[in-house]
Amino acid sequence: MQIQPPEAVLTILHRLWASGHAAYVVGGSIRDALLGRDPYDWDMATDARPDRLQELFPGAVYENRFGTVAVREDGERFEITTFRSDHLYADFRRPHRVEFGDRIELDLARRDFTVNAMAWGADAPAAADASAPKPDLLDPHGGLADLRARTLRAVGDPHTRFEEDALRMVRAVRLAATLDFEVETGTLTAIAAGAPLVAHLSGERLAIELDKLLGAERPSVGLRLLASTGILGVLSPELAAQRGIPQNKVDGDDLWDHTVRAVDAVPADRPVERLAALLHDIGKPATMADGHFLGHDAVGADLATAFMTRLRMPTAVAERVAHLVRHHMFAYDQSWGDAGVRRFIQRIGRDALEPLFILRAADNVGSGQPPNVHDLDELRRRVAEQLAGDVVLERGDLAIDGNDLIAQLGLTEGPLLGQILEQLLELAVTDPSINDGPTLLLLAQSMLTEDR
Repeated sequence: MQIQPPEAVLTILHRLWASGHAAYVVGGSIRDALLGRDPYDWDMATDARPDRLQELFPGAVYENRFGTVAVREDGERFEITTFRSDHLYADFRRPHRVEFGDRIELDLARRDFTVNAMAWGADAPAAADASAPKPDLLDPHGGLADLRARTLRAVGDPHTRFEEDALRMVRAVRLAATLDFEVETGTLTAIAAGAPLVAHLSGERLAIELDKLLGAERPSVGLRLLASTGILGVLSPELAAQRGIPQNKVDGDDLWDHTVRAVDAVPADRPVERLAALLHDIGKPATMADGHFLGHDAVGADLATAFMTRLRMPTAVAERVAHLVRHHMFAYDQSWGDAGVRRFIQRIGRDALEPLFILRAADNVGSGQPPNVHDLDELRRRVAEQLAGDVVLERGDLAIDGNDLIAQLGLTEGPLLGQILEQLLELAVTDPSINDGPTLLLLAQSMLTEDR
């Protein structure tokens, strides 16, 4: 297994070594490199204190009180953290105080999982040695063996690790999904015991981990772990309530099984639709009566919005997902005329059409059916035909606007103007051939006559 950091990283390491300091690449970058994956970033650790790092790297920024300094090399940004040992965790997330250290071994002992507790580099060269040290892999906690076994194991006592930082439990679930690892039994037991501590975490941090989990090839691996460990009940009692609710679609599956199947069925490069698939039936437990879930789409949209608000997700994401949840139960009838298809487009919105079709296809797969049952392909085709034509779907598509009605018919700003524009829009949706200025003005004039 070869570790070959980028030249910029090697330049930073050599500058630290040449200045009499230990320097290592640490964490997920080593794990990913050994797995043959492209590391997302290359974090480093050293015995040099933050003020010393700022001396060695002009323009470096001391980012926080935990010893992390950001430096730029070859136009890229890298983080270097002083060796440390943490003390006095009281909020289950970050230490109230840290102590800087001089040994990489103590720094690695405070990390979360063995596969993240490896380092590649070297201690400071001896004063009499003018040559650069030869970097090597340091693995004091058996991370390489766990990596080969595709096992996720906490460093030291897992209960202590998770009480220090409750986010580590959620990260374990996410890493199991994204790396396709098994969580070691003792670590898994500690996660289940510590799950209530997740309530102390910020919505932003949970949203980041959920987003990464949903980006896995098979998010269901992590979603099922969230449920079995009890984290799901803390994250979303409404989703956890899906477990045990019969779905009558796939033998042996309950509503939660349906949900995770639907999430897996959405392509990985569609994160909004994956989130919508996770939340599309969140309203079913609250609306269940006599084996039916009447209104679960509308209730679900409100519950999905509340969930995303708790996790402080971007407003644009929350609005799109809630819109998809609200409309995921749409029904298509082959008897629809072209005007009916246009009204469907108008109701859903141009930009939401393809996401909604993706969600419906995943919902079908989650129900044990082919993705395009219920004439979904036919509806897609008919929608595409309408969009390719000169159709009217919104006020901006009309050949006239409010200014024309004011100038030509003497109308003024107010409710009546808006009402006439809405009536014209409805007529043009039904029959696009009337969408020319003179015709619309005559129709508007007749509406005025009727009103008077």
